[in-house]
Amino acid sequence: MSDAFRLENYLARIGHNGAAAANLETLKTLHALHPDAISFEALDSFLRRPVQIDLASIVAKLVEDKRGGYCFEQNLLFKAALKAIGFEVTGLAGRVRWMSPPDSPLGPKTHMMLRVDLADGPYLADVGFGACLLDAPLQLKTDIEQTTAMGTYRLTQSDGLLSLGAKRQGGWRTMYVFDLHPQIQADYELGNWFTSTNPFIPLTSRLILERLAGERRYRLVDRAFSTEARDGDVITERTLRNADELGEVLRDTFKVTPPVPAAEIFDKIGG
Repeated sequence: MSDAFRLENYLARIGHNGAAAANLETLKTLHALHPDAISFEALDSFLRRPVQIDLASIVAKLVEDKRGGYCFEQNLLFKAALKAIGFEVTGLAGRVRWMSPPDSPLGPKTHMMLRVDLADGPYLADVGFGACLLDAPLQLKTDIEQTTAMGTYRLTQSDGLLSLGAKRQGGWRTMYVFDLHPQIQADYELGNWFTSTNPFIPLTSRLILERLAGERRYRLVDRAFSTEARDGDVITERTLRNADELGEVLRDTFKVTPPVPAAEIFDKIGG
């Protein structure tokens, strides 16, 4: 464990004040608190700033500077916290399918998630999928619907790959596919570099933020700001008109202090 990581600082950052033991209750509690306190955001990629995923850099950004981050940052931080508590954790990697046609070829491994082994079996933990943030760990069991406060999910298996689907208003939608082969830091460094620099990746060309808070999902895609209930049911949506409105949403809804003025970010949004 890096000297940069302090469990007590992380727990304070996400607002956890109780006991933390390596059990399902703690895992569920932390998994719910994390995406409420630390928003998904890829401002650095969008602004073409480097994204560093060594643990010291992640702690400085997400814990000390109270920024958000994307999957590699979020789940590497979550992994460090779980291991410090005593959980048995394995880093995994997946291929994102959220925006992909069903018959399209598989893309590279650009998403990170975690396997957490408990006495009653393995669980999938993921606090960094910014198209449909998970608010709870899921049992690594296929062909059963698993409900959380904010969604309904299902794991299926085909051709040696596990597929995670989310129930939406129009039916099931695939989030990503993955296998259970452990990944090392070098695997994530490669995926992080590709994800944060490739001009054809959404995170480098669109402003994307998401936060789960209680029974609400807040999402910002460019200037489109929406609030959803469980399973993606839209409650409100509006278009941000200017930089002042963007700055207000970043500060008050996503709890993020951007690395540059909101006006600079707003001017970079297309359309």
